[in-house]
Amino acid sequence: MAILLLSEIFPPKVGGSGRWFWEVYRRMPRDSVVIAAGENSRQEAFDRTHDLRIARVPLALQEWGIRSVQGLRGYWQALRKLRPLLKKERITRIHCGRTLPEGLLALALKFESGVPYVCYAHGEEVNIASGSRELRWLTRRVLKGTDFMIVNSHNTSQLLQQDWGLSRQRIRLMHPGVDCGRFVPALPDPVVRKRLRWDQRFVVLTVGRLQKRKGHDQMILAVKTIRRSISNVLYAILGDGEERPFLEKLAEQEGVAEHVQFLGELPEAELVPCYQQCDLFALPNRQVGKDIEGFGMVLLEAQACGRPVVAGASGGTAETMRIPQTGRVVGCDGPHELAALIIELASDPYRLGQMGKAARAWVAGHFDWTALSRQAEQVFQSTRNGACRAKALAP
Repeated sequence: MAILLLSEIFPPKVGGSGRWFWEVYRRMPRDSVVIAAGENSRQEAFDRTHDLRIARVPLALQEWGIRSVQGLRGYWQALRKLRPLLKKERITRIHCGRTLPEGLLALALKFESGVPYVCYAHGEEVNIASGSRELRWLTRRVLKGTDFMIVNSHNTSQLLQQDWGLSRQRIRLMHPGVDCGRFVPALPDPVVRKRLRWDQRFVVLTVGRLQKRKGHDQMILAVKTIRRSISNVLYAILGDGEERPFLEKLAEQEGVAEHVQFLGELPEAELVPCYQQCDLFALPNRQVGKDIEGFGMVLLEAQACGRPVVAGASGGTAETMRIPQTGRVVGCDGPHELAALIIELASDPYRLGQMGKAARAWVAGHFDWTALSRQAEQVFQSTRNGACRAKALAP
């Protein structure tokens, strides 16, 4: 028996869900899992670094709906690759990275071959689908056909129950985690900080794709206030995306360009030192329309490196921390509360240090992949034993 993980977001493509899947499925026996991952320009180099059974499939559909010729063509091209893969690898269960488009592909394959499937839900994608009549209809078909849903947070579980009518018995909670052997605390390193051009500044770091829901703009606006109390503050942004031109212009307009640093996308090897050497990590997320932050793996990574964290009071980010010992949540629909909180924390270095120590202990005790991979195996075992007999892990 073999599981097929079907996910467009998978390394080397950057994304929290892709890292989640990588960490979970690479720990499974090689003969028990096959991965159908999305195509990427760097896939050949990456796929030489591991021994997973992986097939690259055109899953980056421009349209998730099926009313257009373009949408139908995208699904048809993906199915042409997936059908022979199912037969060749003798797949007995499909794990879908999202309800759309992966879940709809699995639904079609189930109709043709009888292979059952389960779906992951991250929060933002099901929320966005609810705003479109067509995508809402398709998502309901996928939800009806799945054995059960695997959710990343209590918040996502509530979304599925309240907005989509799923019962708790058809939901399993499985938090993403962090590699506590790689993401570790380190003492301040003048050499690293100089290389990053941080030197003696008070550095607030954000890691993530530059998109509106991440709230980079609110942090830039907050810097205008923060610098009056913390003259050497630096807001370092690691990541890239469609919002970068707007954010760069905003920093210039607000007169804080010298207090905002755009690092772009850095290699994985340079990510950990950024976490280790920052003074405070912030993910000032907020809800934009239907778009929310489902969980926030970067908050776990920062805490694993002994950094206190601040996050927006939206989505599932509060579930990543032990409030107020390791982090704080704050409304980020405007910059004022955010600025006040960062000034408060920065004014008490001892408190920040204690929060960082507590953060490391919290994450190591609750979110290390060693423990979470065992929980994943329990969830996956329930798919083999039948959903009706599975032990529900949801709240």
